[in-house]
Amino acid sequence: ARSVAERIGYPVVVRPSYVLGGRAMEVVYDQEELNRYMVEAAAVEPDHPVLIDQYLENAIEVDVDALADGTGAVLIGGLMEHIEPAGIHSGDSACALPSVSLSPEVLATIKGWSRDLALALEVRGLINLQFAIQRDGEGVERVFIIEANPRASRTVPFVAKATGVPLAKIASQLMAGRTLAELGLTSEPVPPRQTVKEAVLPFKRFPGADTLLGPEMRSTGEVMGIASSFGLAYAKAELAAGEALPTTGTVFLSTHDRDKPGLVPVARRLVEEGFALTASAGTARTLAEAGLAVTPVLKVHEGRPNIEDAIRSGQIQLVINTPIGRQAAHDDRYLRRAALDYAVPTVTTLAAARVAVEAIAALHREPELEVVALQDIHRPWGR
Repeated sequence: ARSVAERIGYPVVVRPSYVLGGRAMEVVYDQEELNRYMVEAAAVEPDHPVLIDQYLENAIEVDVDALADGTGAVLIGGLMEHIEPAGIHSGDSACALPSVSLSPEVLATIKGWSRDLALALEVRGLINLQFAIQRDGEGVERVFIIEANPRASRTVPFVAKATGVPLAKIASQLMAGRTLAELGLTSEPVPPRQTVKEAVLPFKRFPGADTLLGPEMRSTGEVMGIASSFGLAYAKAELAAGEALPTTGTVFLSTHDRDKPGLVPVARRLVEEGFALTASAGTARTLAEAGLAVTPVLKVHEGRPNIEDAIRSGQIQLVINTPIGRQAAHDDRYLRRAALDYAVPTVTTLAAARVAVEAIAALHREPELEVVALQDIHRPWGR
């Protein structure tokens, strides 16, 4: 395992040979973490292999639901851009339909590959595909395919509600011998509004649970936000998921060194939106060097008063905490748990922090949220 990981290059994704919902999958960043995982995996399933894959850091994940009728016709039902980076289970990541940041070239590649794979696999009905897009330092985008599943996916209800096209109903008709042309589906459906799907996570019901997301799926439901803009749609989805974003107050920030450069513009935007900043020592130093006013606060093991005290006394309205690696995740568990206990929204990836700030700015611009019914924005399908 060490030899394979060295050849691929850290970080790597390690997992049992067969998993459902990402069970027992981990992203490991060094040999020490790999050693621990392999020992634990061997103890649990000594007769089964462990798979080691390259991990694409800070990559954007994309879900595609497509319909194929077996006659050469393929229709892209919906292309969803994930908010959380690849490495967070797709069932736990928020996603946007239509996509909000992908270039026309990337979108064309993804749709072309989706059609080619649906035809090659001789699909009649639904197929779900997952892609990852990685940008290098110069902005060059590379598309990777993660998997193709010739079946319906958990995203089908969301896509159907976003577009007004009942994918499951149509797929059943295709499987019974109808064609896309006969059903009048000759062009990709376009959602009339920006939509965002968000996962509903059950952490509040499990004492001691950690809110950090990873390759293992934790969500137990989904909600949907519909609005005229991405920021408002995301804000409505968070509200529906029980994680209403604050519009005033103090934000606590604590990130791994890898995320600190990307955190500075997020923190600057928060200040522009009227928030005060407090941070752990290392993060506070980075923000202060960038010219931002920030108040350092102690971690729990550093003394009192500390960040947990601040959360429990109502001084913190939003937590941005992005640990990388098992030890860092363990060290910050206490503050995430305190935030959960006191209903303080917590963001655990840099990508989610960026869109949370965008949603807060949207709420400042339009504090009165528009409410619409699906029946108001979609005409009955087939008419």
